[in-house]
Amino acid sequence: MKIDVLGINGKSTGRQVDLPDNIFGIEPNNHAIYLDVKTISAHKRQGTHKTKERNEITGSTRKVKKQKGTGTARMGSLKSPLLRSGGRAFGPKPRNYNLKMNKKVKRLARMSALSSKAAGGCIKVVEDFTFDKPRTKEFINVMSSLDVQGQKALFVLPDYDNVLLMSSRNVQKASVVNAKDINTYNIMNAQVLVLSEGAVDKIKESFA
Repeated sequence: MKIDVLGINGKSTGRQVDLPDNIFGIEPNNHAIYLDVKTISAHKRQGTHKTKERNEITGSTRKVKKQKGTGTARMGSLKSPLLRSGGRAFGPKPRNYNLKMNKKVKRLARMSALSSKAAGGCIKVVEDFTFDKPRTKEFINVMSSLDVQGQKALFVLPDYDNVLLMSSRNVQKASVVNAKDINTYNIMNAQVLVLSEGAVDKIKESFA
């Protein structure tokens, strides 16, 4: 698949890059995408939720009332989950939410996500660029020139660029990532994928 390379002014540079069909042109596997997004979302959970059970509550263990003759159920402690100050029965405990996923399925999911964006015309390739120093206004101007302002735009760079990262962090709906760090979740979460020329080569290498 051939696609035009745009300049940061939004106009064509006259160059084209090849997006390989074995990466950007496969039949998307929606179930693989679902599994990978589910796994990535699960890994983001801390799992540190915790409530105190009756054996962890500080309080007296004296018998609340006599065993018989009250006409109500027996109760032996103020720590009972039935009381307001008591412990919680079957409350959440710290746990690990991580899920296991095969490498081949994860690879298929990423290719499916990229192919889905390519099929929907949601991929743009722009020439490699950077700024002398962090400038949010210049980054907004680039987004406006590329006609992606107001959309969830994921800019994929060939290498880590702290200047562009700092320029974009105050821009709503815009994010900048390294080509080796893209995953199925941030691809599918973006409305438009803006790839730099160098990032296309890095993506090809990652699937080689």
